[in-house]
Amino acid sequence: MTQRETLLASLPNTITVMRMAAVIPLTWLLIDRAYGAALVVAFVAGLSDAVDGFLAKRFGWESYIGGILDPLADKLLLLSCFVVLAAQGWIPPWLLLLVLGRDLVIVVGALMFHFWFRHLEPEPSLLSKLNTCLQIALVLLVLLDRIRGFIDPLWVVGLVWAVSVTTVLSGVHYVGVWGLRAWRVKAGDSADE
Repeated sequence: MTQRETLLASLPNTITVMRMAAVIPLTWLLIDRAYGAALVVAFVAGLSDAVDGFLAKRFGWESYIGGILDPLADKLLLLSCFVVLAAQGWIPPWLLLLVLGRDLVIVVGALMFHFWFRHLEPEPSLLSKLNTCLQIALVLLVLLDRIRGFIDPLWVVGLVWAVSVTTVLSGVHYVGVWGLRAWRVKAGDSADE
């Protein structure tokens, strides 16, 4: 692989790292209640997520590290938004705790599987992707409401409940799927003895 090809192949990961760096200005803008500017940063970050995903899949530039960094960047951005917006009273604190709890269970479970059983390949489920999309929609809707103030509160309430339901379901799904895989690996090891 030439130096140019290597540089191009690293482009999705570079975009992802830049998205991770956007957490700092986005958090600062939210704390400062500069919701319009925060919406622009959040939109650009979301667009960069679509771009790096497209490039990785379209040109075969997918990598193991990219599979870890991409969802991590999404989580950092979303959690920073959830923390600040919950602290300001725009998102219910219980929803923040639910989202944090689910993410903590997934990370701890993934680390346990990786170190106790076998190498872990990141595999986001469709339910998890839906949950992420709904979280993004909730943050964007809250920001739009802070800017314009014309969003029907029922939309926000509906998204809060949709996020909470998909958070619980995707968390239970991950625990079930990876718990079963761990059990099968362990049963396979026992059968080999």
